[in-house]
Amino acid sequence: MTLSFRRRLISVGVVIGALTLGGAGIGTAQASTSHTQLSRPATAKPTVVLVHGAWADGSSWDKVAAKLQHDGYRVVTPPNLLSGVKNDADNLRAYLDTITGPIVLVGHSYGGMVITNAALGDKQVKALVYVDAYLPDQHDTVLSLTSAMPGSVFAAEASTVFDQVAIPGDDPHNVNLYVKPSIFGTAFADKSIPAKDVAVLAARQRPLAFNALVEESGEPAWRTIPSWSVIGKQDAVIPAAQQIAMSKRAKAHTIEINAPHLSMVTDAGAVTNQIEAAAKATD
Repeated sequence: MTLSFRRRLISVGVVIGALTLGGAGIGTAQASTSHTQLSRPATAKPTVVLVHGAWADGSSWDKVAAKLQHDGYRVVTPPNLLSGVKNDADNLRAYLDTITGPIVLVGHSYGGMVITNAALGDKQVKALVYVDAYLPDQHDTVLSLTSAMPGSVFAAEASTVFDQVAIPGDDPHNVNLYVKPSIFGTAFADKSIPAKDVAVLAARQRPLAFNALVEESGEPAWRTIPSWSVIGKQDAVIPAAQQIAMSKRAKAHTIEINAPHLSMVTDAGAVTNQIEAAAKATD
């Protein structure tokens, strides 16, 4: 490994959460992720699309999805490829094209990078909701946003935070990053999430490609689409002060709750209420 690349990896320690695990939903509700055209009556509620963060999958939204479905919303949780901002946004945009009618697009952590780019120019997306997430402007990266203010638990030597695995056939610098199991509890959860559940999350994590940390975001969709934000005041991944600054820049309708990075798991009710507030504003 070259010295310059080692330095880049070390700097990533500051931002590991940016990647954000977002995967703590050991719940039972499984939202539909059908790739067929999702038709809906003209008078129906908007479809809510929940986009997970890094080192996670759609199950991180289980509790929120169940509440939304109970309240009559169609919910889908498409996979986030975690391969890089542009590619992930392109794949999400293709998925959104299969949905008929208005959409409320929700992203957690790194998912905020993806929805900001995927929704640009999509007239069906009526609202963006950011949950403990990045709200990037053009040229921002996960790395730059995570290190913009102090307070992230990941401001540490990268080798103490994650393991790296080569991606066959790819640039050797673009490795897959896995969060070390010892990091999960402190970074993403609080005592309300049982240790046994945190251990399961660590075991089933999906990796984030290194490129996703350093790839620049494009023109932000929040300039033309109304946005809402949920900020966990105890977030140890993306400091609350940074989330507040990004939300103000985007002129987002913001609530702050006493929650860790995985607020959709610990405070699913508050997160659901904010999503439904955004949905009702589209009527």
